[in-house]
Amino acid sequence: MKFSRFFLVILVVVAVFFHLTGLFASPRIDPKEATSRLDSGNAVLVDVREPNEWADGVVDGALLLPLSDLRGNRTLWGPALDTHRNKEFILYCRSGNRSEIALKILQTEGIKGSNAGGFSTWQNSGAPVTKP
Repeated sequence: MKFSRFFLVILVVVAVFFHLTGLFASPRIDPKEATSRLDSGNAVLVDVREPNEWADGVVDGALLLPLSDLRGNRTLWGPALDTHRNKEFILYCRSGNRSEIALKILQTEGIKGSNAGGFSTWQNSGAPVTKP
């Protein structure tokens, strides 16, 4: 009995470790793949950073929908979800962590999406960036 309790504790610790290190995260798509999906007309690009972060620039054409609004009253997200429900939501943030959280929320609601990582990846790819 003590062995199985010990084994269960170890299993939980390992699962928490993997979760925290992102090993259960969705695969990320690069800007080239994201652009291809966007160009097909079957996807929309979403910046899930908070408004104060947008001053540094946003990927041209991205919808500006903060994660806090998705988690909250959906003042901004609600209309976007209604308009684009049948499209893939390609999400990015500063590092890819918040876009992963937003992706999981959307997936639990049956909405297709992908994590496109962080803003710097887009900048480094040469994607057009604008200041809102």
